Amino acid sequence: MPAYWLSVRVYLEDTDAQGVVYNASYFRFMERARTEWLGEHGVDHRGFDESLGLAVVLTSIEAKFRAPGRLGDMLAVSAELAELKGARAVFAQEIRQGREEGAVLATARAEVACIGRASGRARRWPREFVEGLRL
Repeated sequence: MPAYWLSVRVYLEDTDAQGVVYNASYFRFMERARTEWLGEHGVDHRGFDESLGLAVVLTSIEAKFRAPGRLGDMLAVSAELAELKGARAVFAQEIRQGREEGAVLATARAEVACIGRASGRARRWPREFVEGLRL
């Protein structure tokens, strides 16, 4: 399944005092890309909650920072589903300078889970969602 790419401009709020992207900002950028990927595949967080009583939560993330992004940069942020099993989905992610072909600034592996909103316990992804994917 191809990666979803999101363009992000680095604003002052995303940087430290030296104008370098603060590490937490990379996590926000990756969260946006995962959210957009899910939306492209029929998972609207609000609708998921209201109609199915489900939520999607980040359970772990491992990142490697390779080079700094800077104030004013355009970044390309990817989200690609690497694994889907039961309640768990794993995304491979990259942040690149400029465009998809740009230098890699950061890579990550993010695990998210589908949970019951009321119980907080793991729940399998809805069948309609899983059947719509081509893994």
